[in-house]
Amino acid sequence: MYKSIIRPLLFQLSAEKAHHLTFSLTKLLFNFPGVKSLNRSLFQVKSPKLEQELFGLKFPNPVGLAAGFDKDAKLIDELASLGFGFIEIGTITPKAQSGNPKPRLFRLTEDHGIINRMGFNNQGIEQAIERLKKRKSDIIIGGNIGKNKVTANEEAFNDYEKCFLQLYPYVDYFVVNVSSPNTPGLRELQEKEPLMQLLNHLMELNQKQTKAKPILLKIAPDLTDQQLDDIIEIVRETKIAGVIATNTTISRDGLKSPANKVNEIGNGGLSGKPLGKRATEVIRYLSRKSSQAFPIIGVGGIMSAEDALEKLDAGASLVQLYTGFIYEGPRLVKNINQALLKRSDA
Repeated sequence: MYKSIIRPLLFQLSAEKAHHLTFSLTKLLFNFPGVKSLNRSLFQVKSPKLEQELFGLKFPNPVGLAAGFDKDAKLIDELASLGFGFIEIGTITPKAQSGNPKPRLFRLTEDHGIINRMGFNNQGIEQAIERLKKRKSDIIIGGNIGKNKVTANEEAFNDYEKCFLQLYPYVDYFVVNVSSPNTPGLRELQEKEPLMQLLNHLMELNQKQTKAKPILLKIAPDLTDQQLDDIIEIVRETKIAGVIATNTTISRDGLKSPANKVNEIGNGGLSGKPLGKRATEVIRYLSRKSSQAFPIIGVGGIMSAEDALEKLDAGASLVQLYTGFIYEGPRLVKNINQALLKRSDA
């Protein structure tokens, strides 16, 4: 139904309008009695064989929703009924910001891809917290945190500190986002020295809490092998919980979409099917080079159950969906979990 009716209708609209309409209609639909229960019966797959314990958390299944879809924690309970094992909100910044000028979200339907230059648009940490306080589901929540656009890189640790301390009571794990290509200068924080300082600062704050929570680092797919080696060393030295690989790419290699269309869209991070191969390469490199020293959450180009299995086989412990969820709908979550069960029974 999603691919045959709902998606074609949504794709008649601009990508960002379709996103907002989806949120509004979902909120409206879930006000009707029985809708959440119906979705759970349609999409949830429960089995002890799918459960995973990772960095002190028990995941009911390894399929999560990546950051960027529900930035402001508006649909936690609704999305939880679609079979996800965990949901990552954000990227959240201390202060609300409108992001980059529109249009800033584009579909590459020939490639099953999306280009975005949203620019960390979000309603700020206080709004997100108010919604998290009201959530009813007990799904695992990750908080993806970043800096405001107007904050200089030299002061970035202040923004990450504010997000960490304020979000701490309401999320189960944290993700430090220094890899989005859509905030000017942000990727400079991926360099070894500033990244070490930032992560060590957050880990010091973490140790002062009643119970330390997992901190993960989200990295770009455009890093060189030398930079990936640095990431491995940084994880070991800072003792953060793991890595999310990967964010969107600035590469435009191998696209089927007409070059003039891609050029007209301009800058932004590319996600979806074109990212799949590179994301898997990064996962495999980190896993092998580190001798599986830390958990990896695999994200990027997961459009099918086979794509998810490929990420897991490459060394990921969990996977996340974003563009695949938009193109394939909630049945993708179910398909992946069913494929994992089928493999475990083989």
